[in-house]
Amino acid sequence: MTQSENTGAAADIVAAEWQSILTYDEDLIDPEMVRAAYAQPRLRELFPGVSHGILYLSRCTDYPGSFVPVVYRMVRSGYQVTARSIGILGEVDTVEEAFALVVANLPEGCGPAIVGTARDVAS
Repeated sequence: MTQSENTGAAADIVAAEWQSILTYDEDLIDPEMVRAAYAQPRLRELFPGVSHGILYLSRCTDYPGSFVPVVYRMVRSGYQVTARSIGILGEVDTVEEAFALVVANLPEGCGPAIVGTARDVAS
């Protein structure tokens, strides 16, 4: 597969997964959270997944993934953005602010998701 074919395949896989997740019932994930992430063009290029009501975004389409910072709804109010290797990046009032903070903390060189695993993602 050429680089161009790989890029096109990844874009198709990512788009299909987003379309699926955008239709998930609120019992699986808060639709507002999915829509807020999808509204960010750079995040829309990443591979989405849902686990335990949390939206995860990966730089690759297969597992193990290469995940970017994650947004959690706080019990009292607002949202917390956390990165695995750093910890808490911040706490904000709105889900839109939370995903803007994710975008601001994407790894250097983070582009559209690729077909492959975390081992295939350039650091």
